Amino acid sequence: MALPLDPVRPAADVRPEPEAAAPRGPRRWARSRWALMRAGLPRTVLAVLCGVLLALSFPPYGLWPLSVLAVAGLSLLTHRRTARQAAWTGFVFGAPFLLWLLFWLNVIGLDAWLLLALFESLFVAAMAVGQALTSRLRAWPLWTACLWVAQEWARDRVPLGGFPWGRLAFANTSSPFTPLAAIGGAPLVSFGVALSGALLAAALITARGREGARRGVRAGACAAAALICAVVGYTVPVPTAGQTSGGPASAEIAVIQGNVPHAGMNFLGRPMEVLENHVAETDKLAAAVDAGRTPRPDLVVWPENSSDVDPFLTPAAFDLIQQTVQRIGVPILVGALVNGPDASHIQNEGIVWSPATGPGAHYTKQHPVPFGEYVPYRSLLTPYFSELKRIPVDFYAGRTTGILQVGPARIGDVICFEVAYDGIVHDAVAKGGRVLVVQTNNATYEHTDQPDQQFAMSRLRAVESGRAVVIASTSGISAVIAPDGRVVERTQLATAAELEARVPLRDSPTVADRVGAAPEWALAMVGLLACAFAMYAGRRNRVPATANDDAEEGAGP
Repeated sequence: MALPLDPVRPAADVRPEPEAAAPRGPRRWARSRWALMRAGLPRTVLAVLCGVLLALSFPPYGLWPLSVLAVAGLSLLTHRRTARQAAWTGFVFGAPFLLWLLFWLNVIGLDAWLLLALFESLFVAAMAVGQALTSRLRAWPLWTACLWVAQEWARDRVPLGGFPWGRLAFANTSSPFTPLAAIGGAPLVSFGVALSGALLAAALITARGREGARRGVRAGACAAAALICAVVGYTVPVPTAGQTSGGPASAEIAVIQGNVPHAGMNFLGRPMEVLENHVAETDKLAAAVDAGRTPRPDLVVWPENSSDVDPFLTPAAFDLIQQTVQRIGVPILVGALVNGPDASHIQNEGIVWSPATGPGAHYTKQHPVPFGEYVPYRSLLTPYFSELKRIPVDFYAGRTTGILQVGPARIGDVICFEVAYDGIVHDAVAKGGRVLVVQTNNATYEHTDQPDQQFAMSRLRAVESGRAVVIASTSGISAVIAPDGRVVERTQLATAAELEARVPLRDSPTVADRVGAAPEWALAMVGLLACAFAMYAGRRNRVPATANDDAEEGAGP
């Protein structure tokens, strides 16, 4: 069935008939504008629906096939459109998608949610313009897939360090596309999803074309290529066992989820209450070990903000942590906010706390969240946004990668939202992390979709790096994930819990670890170069067309 799309404008080498020009005048102009709006309304509605489909492909719904259909829908709606039409179509596709996906941000403030979602939609609008330009080139589904990577590449970096939520890869952390992460990371997963969707759109467009008997063959070839893109991931080997050149091949790791008094912006109760919750769960683990009901772990992981006070400024907190570490008898990775390195900053840290020597090596979060953990342009913005006063002190950005020796395991530590950033996770593996640890505090967003979305990212990181991933959260979701992305254990939200599992410690890198960001840069540049070529080709075609038209007018009948 034909889609109710508005008519395509004439190609560059075709001049409209003179009598088709609309009469001038305010009333006639208004009528023509209203006619154009009505003609574009079906396309706008369809774009909104496709954006909703894409939102439903992400956790907690996890209907990943909808991500392919959404890409196909946007490809159809922007095919051979003008730049203005494509920009609007891309924006009304991206806005409902990101408004739905990021609705959890309204916990911080309605303005934060709306501003971020609508701003991020501009990247999708720009991508849609590129799709419209390149849709006139041969092999346009390939350029469309490259443009999806380029759009995600840009959102991952700008502004203020970027915000990569909503990448196609993060909707496909348990799909046939997922194994592609072991070769080219999250960008290759996004590329595979986008290419499959664009080829599906090409099959539909070809089937509606006027190419006679060959039409069905070409449409079938496009559909078959889309299917191949969807299943090729099954041919990618994904590592699962421990592999090491020295040291133990596995470690017994315990995760403590102590829970918080209540969810939301003010999740903290009285001072030290969150710390005491994690101490209590660790004491239960120690009692189970002493009674022989569970093996003694090699190390214990506490989440981000598990110490809700600075243990170096609060002697009672320091002593309580030290007593707990000595009772369990193994190192604990403690998450805490500590003052420094100067009077105007605090640091979000993972601290290795030893039974014998106390606090030692630590990792400071490298990527504080803008407007969540620090305020850019504070003096300029604070007078206009009262919510920013809730962040009286800025978080300091760490300078080093989170490689920490905790007992027998050399871990790669990342904190909370850092798991969404390719570069931070890649560095944690490339510099020696044999297991990935994600310390997070999702209590602010406890009853939203955010914990599920972040959990899915961790599953993709396991496949991408060939490493087990251990997630420790204050109130959920804590989990142990195998190197192939399989969930070994996980907790429920808003509960106190303890997990323990033996995880492989791996040295061998995946192909994605070796190539790093090279596939993303290459695919993004190909997409941008295709746009540049399409613009050049369009201008070159217009010049001969104009010259030929002038010659025909001068020749006369």
